[in-house]
Formats: sequence, C-alpha cells, structure tokens
Amino acid sequence: MCGIFGYCNYMVEKSRKDIIDTLTEGLSKLEYRGYDSTGICVDGDADGTSLIIKNPGKVSQLKEKINSTLNFEQYNPEYINHVGIAHTRWATHGEPSVANAHPQRSDLNGEFVVVHNGIITNYRELKTLLLNKGFKFESDTDTECIAKLFKLFYDTNLENGIELDFNALTKEVLSELDGAYGLLCRSSHYPGEVICTRKGSPLLIGVKSEKNLKVDFVDVEFVDDESADDQVTLNETKINNPHKPVVDEEKVYFAPISNNSTNLRYSQSRAFLSEDGIPIPIEFFISSDASSVIKHTKKVLFLEDNDVAHIYDGELHIHRFKPRQDGDKITRPIQTLELELAQIMKGDYNHFMQKEIFEQPESTLNTMRGRLDFQNKSVKLGGLTNWLPTIKRARRLLMIACGTSYHSCLAVRQMFEELSEIPVSIELASDFLDRKAPVFRDDVCIFVSQSGETADSMQALKFCLERGALTIGIVNTVGSSISRSTHCGVHINAGPEIGVASTKAYTSQYIALAMLALSLSDDKLSSLKKRQDIISNLQRIPGQIKEILQLEPQIKAICKRLQGEQSLLLLGRGYQYACALEGALKIKEISYMHSEGILAGELKHGVLALVDENLPIIALGTRDSLFPKVVSSIEQVIARKGKPIVICNKDDEYWLSKKKVNSEIELIEVPGTSDCLQGLLNIIPLQLMSYWLAVNQGFDVDFPRNLAKSVTVE
Repeated sequence: MCGIFGYCNYMVEKSRKDIIDTLTEGLSKLEYRGYDSTGICVDGDADGTSLIIKNPGKVSQLKEKINSTLNFEQYNPEYINHVGIAHTRWATHGEPSVANAHPQRSDLNGEFVVVHNGIITNYRELKTLLLNKGFKFESDTDTECIAKLFKLFYDTNLENGIELDFNALTKEVLSELDGAYGLLCRSSHYPGEVICTRKGSPLLIGVKSEKNLKVDFVDVEFVDDESADDQVTLNETKINNPHKPVVDEEKVYFAPISNNSTNLRYSQSRAFLSEDGIPIPIEFFISSDASSVIKHTKKVLFLEDNDVAHIYDGELHIHRFKPRQDGDKITRPIQTLELELAQIMKGDYNHFMQKEIFEQPESTLNTMRGRLDFQNKSVKLGGLTNWLPTIKRARRLLMIACGTSYHSCLAVRQMFEELSEIPVSIELASDFLDRKAPVFRDDVCIFVSQSGETADSMQALKFCLERGALTIGIVNTVGSSISRSTHCGVHINAGPEIGVASTKAYTSQYIALAMLALSLSDDKLSSLKKRQDIISNLQRIPGQIKEILQLEPQIKAICKRLQGEQSLLLLGRGYQYACALEGALKIKEISYMHSEGILAGELKHGVLALVDENLPIIALGTRDSLFPKVVSSIEQVIARKGKPIVICNKDDEYWLSKKKVNSEIELIEVPGTSDCLQGLLNIIPLQLMSYWLAVNQGFDVDFPRNLAKSVTVE
C-alpha cells in the first residue's frame, strides 16, 4: 500500500529531466503495491522553492501532466546536488484527488514537503492544534499535519534563537506522532538534504558510487543518555495532547544548535570517508521496495523502526529516535540484493500474474533447492538448524498470517499434526490481535507473509515477542521486517511477485511449510514411511505443475462459458478445503465475481439451499482418505440439477464413468500425489481460471481495484 521513492544526487550532475525521469520510473516499479494517485517534488525555478506536480490516476497520467506542465527544451537546469521525492498513494484519509495526493506541503511556499506511508492515529488532535495556530489546510490527509508540524517547530525554534539541524527537527516532529509511518521530508531550509524515517512501514536506501565504500555498514548514532541532564529540551514548544501518556523513560532529549555554533556537522560516516579528503560522487535511492532501486544499484540498506536517516553532503547518517536499549544493533549493514532486473519484467507475457503462474515449476524447485536431499530422503533448513530442538519441544504451534498466506497455513495444518504430533492453531493476524489471544513462553509462533511487511502480522509478531514465545518467519522478501524481527526462519525463494493476486508465493509457502513439518518429524520412526513418500512426491511437483499448465486452453474455454455469472461456489474437504478458499479468493480478487470456498461437510447446513441448475460449482474431487465423503457431497449437488466442474485425478475411473452418464459434468484432470501435497496441484487450474475470468472481462489483472500488494496499514 502506497509507495515512496526518493532520489538524492551529490557531486553527480543531473538535469531536471533526468531527476524527474528517475522519480517517475521509480514510481512505475511501485505500481503493483496498489495506488490511486501519484506525485513528485523537485527544486523549483527560483532558489529556495519547490515544484510539486501530482495527479489522481496512474503513473502514466502523471508523466503526461509533467510533460504538459514543463518544457524541458526551454528550461532544463543542471544540479550537482539535489533531492527529489515521489509517491504513489492508496487513499486512507480523503478521496483520490489532486489536493489529497502526495507530496503534501507545509505552506504555499513549500518550505517543508513530505511523502508518507501509514496512518497517523492522532492526526485529528494535531490538525485542531495547527488550525488554532493559524495554519490553513489544503487536503483531507493526515500527512499534511506532518508537513505543517515541521514548519511549526522550525518557526518556533527560530523565534527563540535556536537553529535546529534537520535531524533534531525531525525528532521534535516524530515525538508528536502516534501511529505508523514511513516518510521522506525535504525542505528549502535544508537544501540538498533529505530525511527518511520509519515506524511500521518499510523503507530502504540504495547506494550507488563508482568508488567502493570504505566499509559495508553504516554506524547508528544514538542519543547520548548520559549527557541528557546537560541538554536542552523544548517542552515549551511541544503540543499539549491530553490523550498522550507521559513516559519519562521514553522522553527524548535534543541538543539544539545555536546560530553561532561552529560545529554543525560533528560526525562523519565511516562508509563514506574518502582517502584523499575529496567528497565521493554518490547517489542515494530511497524506496519502499527493492524492485524500484534494482535498476540503479544492488547495494541497499534496510532501515529499522525508529531509525532517522539523514542524507547530506554525500553522506548517510542513521540516528535513533529513541534512546539506546539493550540489544539494539549499532550498525545497519549495506547488503547486496540478489534480485535481477529481468525478474521484475513481464517478458513475453501479457500480465505479471500470468508470468508468475507459469513460473511455478521453477519457483517451487527453487524453494526446495539445497534443502531437500531426494536421494537420502532428508531435509535441511539452514535457518532453523540451531532452533529445531526447541521447536520440537513446543507445547503448540501457532501459525499467524493474512489472506493467501493464511490459506497456505491451513493447507498444511493436518500435515504438521500428523508428522510432528504437536497441536497446531491457525490465526488470522487481525483477529488474533483483536482477541489478544493468550501466548505462552513454550509456544512457537510461525509468521507467514509474502512481503514480510504485513502490518497486522508485524503487530502480532511484536505481541508474541513481548510474551517470550519463539518466533519463526516464512517470508519471500529478503531483508523484510518479519525476517529481521523473528528468531529464525525460512526464505521461500519464490522470486519477486509483482501481481497483486499471489500465485507462486502460495505454492512456495506451501512447500516451505511442508519442509518445516518434515524437519520436525525427522526423528520419529512412526512417520518414516510417510515422510519418505512426501519427499519423493515433492521431487515430482515442478514437473506435474508444468503438465497442468498445458490445460490452459481447456480452462480458457470453461471461463468463456462462465462469463456473465455473478456467483461461484468451490467445494473442498480435508486437505482441499484450503484450496477451495484460496481459489475463491483469487477469483473474487481479480474477476470481481462473488465466490465462496465451502467445506463440503457443511453443504447440508445451509449452503445446499443455493444449489440449482444455474449456480456454477467447482468441486475438488481428487483422491485421498476423504474421497468417498467428497463424492457424496458432489452427488448431492448433481441430484439438485447442479452442473459441477470437478477437479479430479488423471484417468480416474469413477469420474470418467460419471461423465459418460452425465455429459454436463466438466472434468479438469490433474496428476495424483500424496494427499497432503495434492493442494499444490489443484490450485493451479483455479489460478488459471481466475486469470482468464478477469481477462475475458477486460479487467486489469495485475492491479485490481481497491487492493494493494503489500498491506502495510492495519
């Protein structure tokens, strides 16, 4: 949800057009996150001014507006040092409009300009105070309060003869904000400088330089607690919010720098030191997502919550908003991304979702590569090796996730219980938080997320950590918040997933969780034969998926017949119930058709009343121990003139004989495998079906309305 992109060049000459092209190209790589409006901010024509261009709609529409507003042939200044910021907005406060689009400014002169992801929960109180101070608001957003707070604190300090640096000013502003944020701020008072900070919303900084950096990390500059008594606080300028508790331990002290101070820059970042003392030409790319910086650099640094990154004079400094606590890391590593540009391009496919569906033979193999030894029938998950004894002693396993990730947990629950003999509970993160469910020290909590940034899952993770539980992360995105915050975990290695509707991440999560279940039972003789059977069948999964993808012409024809239908039911039982739920979610996400996954055993408890000759029904009728019961449910549908589409095993004699008797039954035949892995194969036709249902109606498959890829707000 929402996307932030910023670009700062130092000692690297760039024209205004170059800078704007970099910003809009960065935004285009963030489109998949979901958005309804866009905007950029660069230096204005006159010194000390800002040029803001924003527009509701797509990035392409923003580019058109930029080209109609600016004449680059007539005026295209060069900048040796410049900061530009940009944003894709997903509306939370205020409808999509030019006024509500980001960037938001502090005043008509744009002294402070902000782009922001997240929700400021106390913005109403802040807005009331700012209105009383004489500020006039141009939008309905919570973000505008942040920009105006910057100006309020800057002006108030200046009136008192105090000239704060950008970092100290930012901390003053952050002390008044409640809620979640990832934000960038640029100011005409601090030319060539940019502030980046996060709390609950992801931010990373890409670094590009022709020279190698001195070290591959950036030191964290903490507040000096010991000298706090000698420092000056600005409590008289703070907002008096009666709803905000005062906690002495968390009070942050600042050392305002007076006008006559001669030591404005008292530290130098080791990573950016030059041997000859000459500044290093360097570029910084700030973003919510690595996909938008990979074209420029693979060297990135991930910010942690409460980090305040201050970029100036070609250096990156990281400060902490809160005083140092035990366990706080003193550096932020500069990592090398293993992402390739080709991975985030469509190639020969029409949509990212189509590409990602057809990538599943490779993505599932990548999830298993180096972890499953098919010859010796063993599993080794390097990220869990040291923790497995503790996990095996768990009183229960708690799986916590949202959306598609929740369905992947549901798909493997029975496998975990059969193999590990440990009780398993599955929780939707939002409901888990609402209930404040009990968590104990001997619980093991497994968090599953494609992005690793899901807001509800992150809050649930913090809740579990506070209660002393061991936490495991199952994520796709390297360096994500969940992967950094959990004790241990597994990267699913599915590769970048751009389409909003998750496809290959689901199958890779399924396999990663299956491998975890196998690891927990590696010392149980009672489950040895079952384990060996599962490992053998996992080896065949990529080839079987490739075989199912060849059914696309048949599925396209079925979708043609379903065009115009308003509702769809999917029946599943046992291992296939999760598949029914996931298939229904895919269909409603991108084709906007009401679809519902039904537990076949509950058919007679109300759902059967909906069944007639007009209601499309997809039934998951593959072979497992519950096959007779599933057949019974499908027979009840047929008895009421229903015309089910049955996903069954290839050459299944029962269903072939039924089709001979009743030609209106449609069969989609898939290969057979272990009962606990059959859902990996059954979901592929449903993914293809959801795709073609949407394409046939002309819908934007990759960017469905009202949805975002990464849900970073609660």
